[in-house]
Amino acid sequence: MTGPDLALAASKAGGLGFIGPGSQPEDTIKDLITARKLFDAARTTTFNSPMFDDTLPIGVGFQLWNGDIKTATRAVGDYRPCAAWLFAPREGQKELDEWTDALKQAHPEIHVWTQVGSFQEALDAANSTSRPDVLVVQGAEAGGHGTTEGAMGLMTLLPEIVDAVNHLDLPLFAAGGIADGRGIAAALALGASGVVLGTRFLASTEARISKGYQQAIIQATDGAKQTVRTTLYNQLRGTHGWPEQYSPRGIINKSWHDHHAGVPFEKLKRLHDDAMKAGDSGWGPEGRLATYAGAGIGLVRSVEPAGVLIKRLQNEARDIMKILPRL
Repeated sequence: MTGPDLALAASKAGGLGFIGPGSQPEDTIKDLITARKLFDAARTTTFNSPMFDDTLPIGVGFQLWNGDIKTATRAVGDYRPCAAWLFAPREGQKELDEWTDALKQAHPEIHVWTQVGSFQEALDAANSTSRPDVLVVQGAEAGGHGTTEGAMGLMTLLPEIVDAVNHLDLPLFAAGGIADGRGIAAALALGASGVVLGTRFLASTEARISKGYQQAIIQATDGAKQTVRTTLYNQLRGTHGWPEQYSPRGIINKSWHDHHAGVPFEKLKRLHDDAMKAGDSGWGPEGRLATYAGAGIGLVRSVEPAGVLIKRLQNEARDIMKILPRL
């Protein structure tokens, strides 16, 4: 959902934008080709810095469970994004180490980010001989797929990880439920080096999603009641193969309600596929399509350009942190 336009817009505004993994490993290369063209066209007016002469100022994400390491190393070697985000291995830290070593061999300057969702995953990554450059700590509030076993809310998960790895000088980025400057300031107070926002940027003008999906995000409230972790939507979409330790959070809709009312899966699948043909009306509480989103949806109320959004979030966080010493 975060293609080249959104990734570059985020980096232009002072963040670091990532291109998300595509449905096929080759999609990453296609997106990086587009990103390189967009970057080269804007280089002299927007990214006027010698450090970007040969490196794209964006990152790229890889889901390891269905990824292809040869395609990934070709992508980073040929198109040189500045960072690679690794998530969802089938074989735990061993597989993460394999990918980290291969990507750094293909592109020695790349920074590897590893996403974890539990205390033990964080320890495994931090103590690895192929330790990542950044550890993304994802709380259970996050949207999309996340760790199920051992998952906790960010408020308790992050500080415990901070205390356990602070001797390693390893940057920790907080993810999950952060949607405004208050969340950013809170995460930094808990010990994060930075923050990651996903759901909030679904409501950006550059996001690669349908208007129906986007409207469902900004109209939703009460993330505790209107979102749920379930693999039902994976099954309806025909997305099979996710390791069992991961499950996605999304907005509850008619598919979910009918499932709990005992409607047979075959009928749910038929209704889901019909909704796919219906366009924007297929999304939201009255729709049937997978609307992956985090529990912070009630804080997302408008669609804005990514650059405008980032500057406002930065200012909100700064204003809050200025008053904290006086409290």
